[in-house]
Amino acid sequence: MKKLAVVFPGIGYHGDKPLLYYSKKIAAGYGFEVIEVPYGNFPKDVKGSAEKMEQAFKIALEQSGEILKDVAFEQYDRLLFLSKSIGTAVAAAFGEGRGLRSANIYYTPVEASLRIMSQPGIVFHGTNDSWAETEPLLRMCREKNYEVHLIENGNHSLETGNVLHDLENMGSIMAATDKYIRSIGMRNGDEYES
Repeated sequence: MKKLAVVFPGIGYHGDKPLLYYSKKIAAGYGFEVIEVPYGNFPKDVKGSAEKMEQAFKIALEQSGEILKDVAFEQYDRLLFLSKSIGTAVAAAFGEGRGLRSANIYYTPVEASLRIMSQPGIVFHGTNDSWAETEPLLRMCREKNYEVHLIENGNHSLETGNVLHDLENMGSIMAATDKYIRSIGMRNGDEYES
């Protein structure tokens, strides 16, 4: 079985930061080929500006199309999108625009993402995330039947400011990530490769 995981990062949260770094390793351990989408060149001061957020989204979506243009998605039996922040909107729009069916791990979706997320997946959100309010996010997740993992006092990077507590949270986040990837990535006796 051929499996592909595509990583859609945030504006300042690239694939070497903890959430994406560890989730990539988990996916690879379950036999997923991993492709990162290193888009960039965003406008400055995106936060708080709907216009700049829309501009950043369009830039990332266009660059994703260019970066992934030669990927033969139809050759894969399993497709997983790992996305962070604005990357959650990009992953949703990219998949929909190409008629792809993917499983998704949505790390800290921004409010703009909530309107377009439709593919199945799980959501991680910090209750102190200044990019998305908790109650509207929870309402959307209930409506779309998403499993939600809330990090109490977590910011947009799911960090609380207490390093030891953040490490404990990261362990829980990655355990839930592992469980989800295992549930969609394994069939016919596949085993985890450490």
